[in-house]
Amino acid sequence: MVRFTKMHGLGNDYLVVEAMSRPPEESKLPALARALSDRHFGIGADGLILVLPSRVADFRMRIFNSDGSEAEMCGNGIRLFSKYVYEHGLTQEKKLEIETLAGIIRPLLRVKGGRVARVKVDMGEPRLRRSEIPMKGKDAPRVVGEKLRAGGRRLEITAVSMGNPHCVVFVPDVERAQVEKLGPAVENHPTFPHRTNVEFAQVISDNHLKMRVWERGAGETLACGTGAAATLVAAALNRLASRKAKITLRGGDLQVSWRREDNHVFIEGPAAEVCTGETRLDEEL
Repeated sequence: MVRFTKMHGLGNDYLVVEAMSRPPEESKLPALARALSDRHFGIGADGLILVLPSRVADFRMRIFNSDGSEAEMCGNGIRLFSKYVYEHGLTQEKKLEIETLAGIIRPLLRVKGGRVARVKVDMGEPRLRRSEIPMKGKDAPRVVGEKLRAGGRRLEITAVSMGNPHCVVFVPDVERAQVEKLGPAVENHPTFPHRTNVEFAQVISDNHLKMRVWERGAGETLACGTGAAATLVAAALNRLASRKAKITLRGGDLQVSWRREDNHVFIEGPAAEVCTGETRLDEEL
């Protein structure tokens, strides 16, 4: 029996499972993520988040995409995680340190009436070197405006890692972007040995961008926090926008900033709880 809490950040939904005292069997985790995330035969979500103890931080977060692959980090997921541990009585702290595969992430909780209304997350420094993203080819300090042939198109890309890989493509009209065709073509392009998330971004103004995202292992989702962070960095590197902007996604808005003083990227946005329940799907695996 697995107890879960369904949550979402701007429509990017996850099933949160507390495993502080009894982590699930490691070998079953990919299949469990696929089964629980299935929107027809399971509960339905973009992925699975585990709340785990940590030896180096307040908590440890593991996140699995709906295809069963494990992600290094998730900007929406870390906000949901933070809201969960606070509102479910696992901590009373409003400043947290969360261990992830992308390193220690530091959320700041905005609490009103005992409930977490918004979460501001210090995402750390963007990683811009080609080898850090990672991408194949001769290493370089930045990948900005590089040509990539994918899905029958010649695209101009900017690559950023926020602990997980992102490939940003700027388009004149994000609503007309061929996300379902180009997203998987770029995600699985041999240039990206670990695959990549793909963002299609439109510049509205110096401090406003619109974005759609094709997430690695999940397909198009309504929002992606690390994708919003990567998009702002890419826009600033291409001198298309300032270092602080509103990013409008299909599920709503995130506020993103890239500070000069310490090179850290911050995202701020809401997190919501939908329901709680339990399932026997794990017993079928």
